[in-house]
Amino acid sequence: MTYIIILSVLVGIGCGYFVLPPEVVSSMDQVTSISLFILIFLVGIDIGGNKKLFEDLKKLGLKVLIIPFGGVVGSLLGGLIIGTIFSMPMNEGLSIGSGFGWYSLSGVMLKELGGDTLGAIAFLSNVFRELLTVILIPILAKKLNSYTAIAPAGATSMDTTLPLIAKATNSEVAVVAFINGVVLSSLVPILVPFFYNIF
Repeated sequence: MTYIIILSVLVGIGCGYFVLPPEVVSSMDQVTSISLFILIFLVGIDIGGNKKLFEDLKKLGLKVLIIPFGGVVGSLLGGLIIGTIFSMPMNEGLSIGSGFGWYSLSGVMLKELGGDTLGAIAFLSNVFRELLTVILIPILAKKLNSYTAIAPAGATSMDTTLPLIAKATNSEVAVVAFINGVVLSSLVPILVPFFYNIF
């Protein structure tokens, strides 16, 4: 599955650059959104069809929040470490890390807070996180365990990477992934300005 994903991305880049006219490329956002909604709808049907799943989730209780908590800590530490390596101020490294993969929001927020360069760095770091996640999901699910496939996805585990997580794992993990995405997505608009303005 990983090879198919990588090949699809490369073929898509080639088509966008060499084959498709700019008018078609500019309307890809709408096509992508519709396709994503259909995929999420189908994942929802799969999850809803598993009656035992919701009983199992009730048993887990607050343990479901361990993955988002770990995702927050890992992303912030990563932002802090990489920011230090590149001699960035601590607040910028933390605010970029608190984008949790939501490139469209965190990039815009940090552009307004810290300027074009910081916005571009936030945008690109979160885009690369999502691309790397797409490649890693099947590998992590197979080599480690199903739940480790959720963490790299960050906020995208409730939308763009949810179908991949569901395919590489199972319905229970897909529900946990969705919860993880909801929690992290809710934190992005709070933590990005908080960390930027804290120091």
